Formats: sequence, structure tokens, C-alpha cells
Amino acid sequence: MRCEPEEASNEQGALRVSFPMSGFPRPRWPRLAEVGGRLDWTRLRYLGSRLFGEASTVARSPGELPNPKVLPPGQRVYAVGDIHGRVDLLSRMLDLIRTHEAKAPSAANTMVFLGDYVDRGPSSREVIDRLLAFGKEHRSVFLMGNHEEALLRFLVDPRDGLQWFRLGGLQTLASYGIDIDALHFGVGPKGVRTAFLAALPEAHREFFLTLELSRSIGEFFFCHAGVRPGVELGAQAPHDLIWIREEFLTWRGDFGMMIVHGHTPVAEPELLPNRVNVDTGAFATGRLTCAVIEGSEIRFLST
Repeated sequence: MRCEPEEASNEQGALRVSFPMSGFPRPRWPRLAEVGGRLDWTRLRYLGSRLFGEASTVARSPGELPNPKVLPPGQRVYAVGDIHGRVDLLSRMLDLIRTHEAKAPSAANTMVFLGDYVDRGPSSREVIDRLLAFGKEHRSVFLMGNHEEALLRFLVDPRDGLQWFRLGGLQTLASYGIDIDALHFGVGPKGVRTAFLAALPEAHREFFLTLELSRSIGEFFFCHAGVRPGVELGAQAPHDLIWIREEFLTWRGDFGMMIVHGHTPVAEPELLPNRVNVDTGAFATGRLTCAVIEGSEIRFLST
């Protein structure tokens, strides 16, 4: 049986791809080996029509940004960068956010998590548990990162699993109690997939299957990796939203909205005229970063 991801959008500017849950049957896109190790997102039906609707130096403060973008009055957004299995850092960040909220109450707070919750770190399962619990108490947006996309592709077709393993998927499997040493004793990707599906809680499946690709709030556009210059934000390819790097990072022009993203680790959070990068390599550095956006002001919280 063949099937395709289901598409969904909402009135707040969300773009989401949901994969069918029943047995994760293989959709009609090709194997990674057939497309040079990269998923051919052009096979997906275009979602853009249902979406809302590098700078050279780091700015020292929002006041230095030309034509600053703004959120609607009374709204504040907390945008959290790549977590990568570090539940210790996530717990500290959520405490920082709660403290900030208490000291500076706002009429409407939205938490945006920019993806890459899993892999590399030792506690991917615990990270998802903590995010699910936090999401019940706070208005939260969970975006898809390239690591979640790789995990889903493994569940769709274990033949694509080796790339996920190289990205840190083995650490994620271990956090769910999968014996990854069995891979050295003849247990192939199909067997690992079967064990992973059995260990994956239903709430975690639903979490991964309903991650959004982007979200727009006011004049800010949130996605995991970035956007392709010259393409309308409403027409961005899903692959670019979660995988793009150089074409986006080196672009000096205005995207029409301020792009808030992670994906590419930097030593310090970047506040540039056209984008904000909050991936400070938490897995390796111990520093998880969150952008706090209110009006045209952008500040940072870090562990």
C-alpha cells in the first residue's frame, strides 16, 4: 500500500506535515540512495499556498537593526534552539522561562521550539516527555528539525536508517531502551525499527507526526533551518525549511519577515538584520539559548 504525508495548516500561520501512523507504510518518495542521500521533497504536494497569508555582521542590540520587525502588541515569543537530547539543559531553560514570565507578565506568551529535540545527547526520550508536559501548561509550537525528519524516515523505511544512525540516532534509540549493541550481532535495520515502534509511546508518535514546518507570528517567521532566498515564504519547500544552510546563511537581503531559526551552531546567538540564530550547540557546549521577542525587542536567555 502506498500513502503520502497528510498536510495540515491553521489560521495562525502554521505549516505542518503529518505522516500516517498505522505501521508507517512507505510513501512514494524515493530512497535516500536514489537521490544522493537527500530526501526529494519535490515529490510532496506543495503546501505553500496554505501558509500565512547573511547579514555581514552581528548587531549588538535590536536598536541597531534597520527596519526592525515587530510582534503584535501584548504578545511575547520565547524561541528555543536545538536541544539534542539534553534534558538537563531543557529543564534549566524552562525554569529560566518561567522565572522571566513571572518577573515580566505578558498578555499572551507563545513558546516556539525550533526542532532537533533528539539525537546526540543521552536523553531524547526524556526531552520529549518534558516538552509534552510543558506543552500542556503553556501555549507551545513544536517545529520539525532535520533530526526528527530523519527519525520519521527511518520509521517509514528502515533502509534509510543508516543516515539517521550517523546523525546521532543510536543515542535516541538507546534512550528508548533499544539495545543498539545488537546491531553488531546481526540485527538489521528492520529489526531495530520493529523494536523502536514497540518502545515508542503513543504520545511520542503523535508528537513526531504532528510537528509543524514553520510558524509566523506578527512579522517573525520561525523555522528550523532557514528559507531559500528569492522564494516567497509561503512557497518554501519543506526540505529547505529543515535542511538549508549556506544559501540562506550568506544572504544579505530582507526576507520580508525576520527569520528565527536554529540548525547551524554558533558560539553566540546571532542577531542580524534579516535573521536570528539561537542554535548555540547545546549538546557540545552545555549552552541552550532562547530568544525572547516582544514588540521589536529581541533578548536572549541562555543556560
